[in-house]
Amino acid sequence: MQKNKPCIAIDAMGGDFGPSVVVRGALDALRSDELKVILVGREAEIRAELEAANARDADVEIVHAEQVIEMQDKPSDALRRKKSSSIQIAFRLVKEGRADGVVSAGNSGATLACGMFTLGRIEGIDRPALAGILPTEKKPMVLIDVGANVDCKPHNLVQFALMADVLARSVLGVAKPRIGLMSIGEEEGKGNYQVKLAYDMLRKSSLNFKGNVEGRDVFTGDVDVVVCDGFVGNVVLKLSEGLALSLGRLLKRELLAGFWSRCGTLFSKGALRRFSRRIDYAEYGGAPLLGLKGIGIVCHGASNAKALNNAIHMAATFVKNRSNDHLLQELSVNRDLVQYRRSVQSSSASAVKKLDDPLDIDAANLANP
Repeated sequence: MQKNKPCIAIDAMGGDFGPSVVVRGALDALRSDELKVILVGREAEIRAELEAANARDADVEIVHAEQVIEMQDKPSDALRRKKSSSIQIAFRLVKEGRADGVVSAGNSGATLACGMFTLGRIEGIDRPALAGILPTEKKPMVLIDVGANVDCKPHNLVQFALMADVLARSVLGVAKPRIGLMSIGEEEGKGNYQVKLAYDMLRKSSLNFKGNVEGRDVFTGDVDVVVCDGFVGNVVLKLSEGLALSLGRLLKRELLAGFWSRCGTLFSKGALRRFSRRIDYAEYGGAPLLGLKGIGIVCHGASNAKALNNAIHMAATFVKNRSNDHLLQELSVNRDLVQYRRSVQSSSASAVKKLDDPLDIDAANLANP
């Protein structure tokens, strides 16, 4: 749809705080970027928030949506029973050409399901994936998948790598992203059956593949993309979040433990503030939903206005940089690999679960990123 300015449809009812936070995030994004926004949700509630922010005349479009998909709703039920929900209508705006992308802090499984069934997948992509952007010692990196697909085939991992490569180049500005494959050892030949096959396929691809990486390598910044299935990725993501919170609490406890520690804290406020900003999830906005015929950003349910603002900026950057066009080019170059299918017949692979090719979008097993 893109003409002069990217237009982002925002699920105003999503997240733990609904319009009270989403509207403020959208207004902040309008003030700091050249874009348009469409707020989708219950019009009366949205207008009340605009009034409260003294922004009743703000240049925003409102599209009324009476229904709201709650966090506890099963995605498949939401698809069938809540066709007038804010999430579904937001994706329909993209399909109709009225918007270029969607941002939602609502039910992540429903967001994936609505995006999948409304927009469809890019040709050559079997399973859309959620990409997390994590801080490292050097610069942000991409972890994919972080929860959309808990069971994967090797060629799915290759497709994830291709999508994350485009994300790293288009949004993070990395000229030639270094790709690592999550395994239990750095040496070639380490890992389970899925990882070993994916390793061989990635080595033959056009990507800047650096081989296997271990969990301890994620935050060193030595690779720009780490590829894994959604089960492993979600564990890594949640462990990282929990560790960051615990370290922050431990650090605060120690800094306030005694007089001299408190004195030292006064001189370290600037450094502590910068450290807190680097590990704050709000700095990265949300998790891009890659592989759809359109842009989708899934935000944390507890997102504040800052997180929503940054997620809207990310969606606009995707549109401005024509990221999906670049992905289609990558898929064309690696066509033989992304269409790869391997029938497992040997007895040594009998323990490997064989998955159906169609995406199981019931999403009951979709982890909330």
